[in-house]
Amino acid sequence: MYSFVDRDGIIHVTNVPQDPRFRRMRGSIREVGGIHHITLRSRAPRPRDSGRYDEHIVSAAEKYGLPTPLLKAVMAVESNFNPSAVSGKGATGLMQLMPGTARDMYVLDSYDPAQNIEGGARYLRYLHGLFGNDLRKVLAAYNAGPEVVRRFGGEVPPIPETQAYVRKVMKLYEAYLKGH
Repeated sequence: MYSFVDRDGIIHVTNVPQDPRFRRMRGSIREVGGIHHITLRSRAPRPRDSGRYDEHIVSAAEKYGLPTPLLKAVMAVESNFNPSAVSGKGATGLMQLMPGTARDMYVLDSYDPAQNIEGGARYLRYLHGLFGNDLRKVLAAYNAGPEVVRRFGGEVPPIPETQAYVRKVMKLYEAYLKGH
């Protein structure tokens, strides 16, 4: 079984994923009296291995004055360290850059790990400047766009996907900071 939650908070479930947003679910299906019961298990976000990209991550973090664990947390949530990742909305690469953002951040090839990480770090630095280094607002803007955050008075918007995104990145960031 595969699922994803869309921007409106609607949960989509299928056994034949046709959209790149679907992720494999853990759980079981059992039949009781002719009725199928689905039991799903949720896993807490865990830091994943970024090993082969560490050189690029450290370099971009130092260049833009960002914590290395922050870049790792964003990459883990955005693409699970898959440089070929493409979202249903068209964001690409490790940091899931939208085409316009990639262009604005001087990324010529979003699938090139070094360029994508550099562009994502540059964008995070830009967002830090816009939102006074408030990490929750920066992450909300990275997910939903700075205009959406501004529309909600500079606060994390009440969009379930964005709120969940901020929580996931923050948990992973804290775990990476602790060296887990």
